[in-house]
Amino acid sequence: MVIRIRDKADLWTLLMPPTIWALHFLFCYLVAAVHCAKEGGINLTEPSSGVSFAPIGEVRPLVAIGTAVALALILVSAWQAWRHWGAGTEDPPHDAATPEDRQHFLGLATLLLSGLSFASVIFIALPAFLITDCR
Repeated sequence: MVIRIRDKADLWTLLMPPTIWALHFLFCYLVAAVHCAKEGGINLTEPSSGVSFAPIGEVRPLVAIGTAVALALILVSAWQAWRHWGAGTEDPPHDAATPEDRQHFLGLATLLLSGLSFASVIFIALPAFLITDCR
């Protein structure tokens, strides 16, 4: 896999961390839903008592791998944003109408979104490790 490091910040670099979070959310939800539908004994034609729930242990390794990949990609994006921001050499606000301030602003905004997306990915993965069955 080739990770392209951009020299200048643009809209794609700004949107990358939330996109990675959204794809991670979708991946975790689909893996758990498919596993629970197959193993949980869900029958849509006749009601059941709901006393037996499938264990979710088989989902944990997949969620762990997906989470590790998502966190690594977000860290790459944060590192790139740190470079675009200028490694914090100038204080905000970056509101002048110059290309340099635009780069600093996009870098700072991407860095903040990377932090938010990093925390969000961790919170999305937590239920797979804290919940024991498909309730």
